[in-house]
Amino acid sequence: MRTVALLPVKSFGMAKQRLGHAFPDRPALAAAMVADVLEALAAVPSLDGVIVVTAEPIAADIAGRMAARVVHDPEESGQSDAAARGIAAALEDGAQRVLLVPGDCPALDPEEVEALLARTAPVVIVPDRHGTGTNALLLSPPDVMTPAFGEGSFERHSRLARTAGTEPEVADVRTLGLDVDTPDDFAALKRALATFPGGAVRTRALLDEAVAA
Repeated sequence: MRTVALLPVKSFGMAKQRLGHAFPDRPALAAAMVADVLEALAAVPSLDGVIVVTAEPIAADIAGRMAARVVHDPEESGQSDAAARGIAAALEDGAQRVLLVPGDCPALDPEEVEALLARTAPVVIVPDRHGTGTNALLLSPPDVMTPAFGEGSFERHSRLARTAGTEPEVADVRTLGLDVDTPDDFAALKRALATFPGGAVRTRALLDEAVAA
């Protein structure tokens, strides 16, 4: 089954505004996290490709250097619309299944993603660490339902799957739960990286530089 990962990535100047003063250089952090996620996805055997949906030139450059397809997002009207653009592009490429992944999970473990891809349900939802949002969606076929991210998206995606005639499967993927939107999320990522043996090379380096400074 041809499977493609989709990453909607907003412009770095608008990224991570809810972090406040938790990290001083938010664009640099966003770039490091996207690169780390792409590197992790490149190590997943069952993925046949990666599509990055973005209007951010730096993200597009990173994606191009890491052999991902770039789909321009001229409107930047939100994660759901970017996901829809990515799904349309994946269908054009002949994808039979898509994995929607956030670009801010730098600790992403390729083995955990591979295990997720072993699931066969038409809709698999990976909740965020709070259990109310959605950190990843595995959709087969790619247009089985229309993603609707945002606050409370876990329940919304569950309802959409049932409306589409399928019972959603829920998967707990540890490293996909470590997205970074708030200072608490950032603190959770730092704690996790202190215990994980590898991965997130660029994000780790950036955090080390910040501590050294």
